[in-house]
Amino acid sequence: MLAQVIADGIMIGGIYALVSLGLTIIFGVMRIVNFAHGEFLMLAMYGSFWLFQLYGVDPYLSALIVVPLMFLVGLTSFRLIIKPILNASEMAHVFATLGLSIALQGLALYFWQADFRSVRPFYSSKLIDLGPVYMNLPKLIALLVAIGTIAALTLFFKKTYTGKAIRAATQNAVSAQLMGVNLIRIYMISFGIGIAVVGLAGAVLMPVFEVFPTIGSLFIMVTFVVVILGGLGSVPGALVGGMIIGLIESASGYFLAPALKEAVYFIIFVVLLLLKPTGVFGRA
Repeated sequence: MLAQVIADGIMIGGIYALVSLGLTIIFGVMRIVNFAHGEFLMLAMYGSFWLFQLYGVDPYLSALIVVPLMFLVGLTSFRLIIKPILNASEMAHVFATLGLSIALQGLALYFWQADFRSVRPFYSSKLIDLGPVYMNLPKLIALLVAIGTIAALTLFFKKTYTGKAIRAATQNAVSAQLMGVNLIRIYMISFGIGIAVVGLAGAVLMPVFEVFPTIGSLFIMVTFVVVILGGLGSVPGALVGGMIIGLIESASGYFLAPALKEAVYFIIFVVLLLLKPTGVFGRA
């Protein structure tokens, strides 16, 4: 049973890491905490659901459509909401993204009501027998997608010109601008990438979770915990933070009580913050 608890925790951690990646990219580059991150996840899940419901597109194949669309949604959101407040105070960032969150929730409730909608392809409950443990196939796929996405983003940031420009803007925006980097363009691309990644998460999670207008609120708090634990702005840190929270949640739910799992990882989160405020890979 201990091996099964660990396996479940790793798979849950992969899900949390995948959802958190977009948030950590946006904060790492722009130093803006996106409180509407959960609502962008909700939009992506609805996109995957309707593609399956109307056209029979498998949730994983729907990522080929959902991810580019969410990238465009990210670019549009940046131009209309984020760009005007880039140089404003942190409180302006908070209220703008929080207002966007409430607006997206309201629109989803208006168009799709509060119904729970799900996609259940034949593999949604399939278990893989790995000897001492069983692994749920969609959750295992989410873990593998999270690892693959982190590897791809790491290569993008290190090997491409745009990726290097994003890293330069992250380290020192003024120096990057003096070297010819167009900061607004880099910020817009970074925001688009962050929303595209959460779009990928929405498509991958559709076989696992039901979608409804407020599902983003279920993920946003644990997403913040994962990002802060791993280190704000650290892409590999999102995976580490996700694994920490996943293992804590799985172990506390089994050995204590399912109702206490959130309380346990928030208590441990506070303790870790006291010991290492910057997170595992964060910088002071």
